[in-house]
Amino acid sequence: MRYVDVRATKGPFEVYLYVVEDVGSESFLDLGEFPPFDPDDEASEFGLLLGMAEDPLAALQVAEQRAGAERGRWVNEGVVQDEYGDFVRAGRPTGVSADGRRWPTVPDVA
Repeated sequence: MRYVDVRATKGPFEVYLYVVEDVGSESFLDLGEFPPFDPDDEASEFGLLLGMAEDPLAALQVAEQRAGAERGRWVNEGVVQDEYGDFVRAGRPTGVSADGRRWPTVPDVA
């Protein structure tokens, strides 16, 4: 499972990509507790810094360009578990999300 996190810091906004193992269930939805997909890759555990930006809109653009994020799919940190729960309850559909929208195309991130 891949997700992007935009963090406000005292300086520029930081944009991180996480790649974690999908070990969740209806009773375990905390993505931050999921193990990294590749436990030997430190970036998987702590997030891969995709870039920094001076304002929130520019940070979203970094996420879109570097990770294939879609602006209409952003949620607040406290809501992501609800979104993941919908995905699990829908049977982890492939190709489309629980609400029927196609998954975004993900560019190669190095």
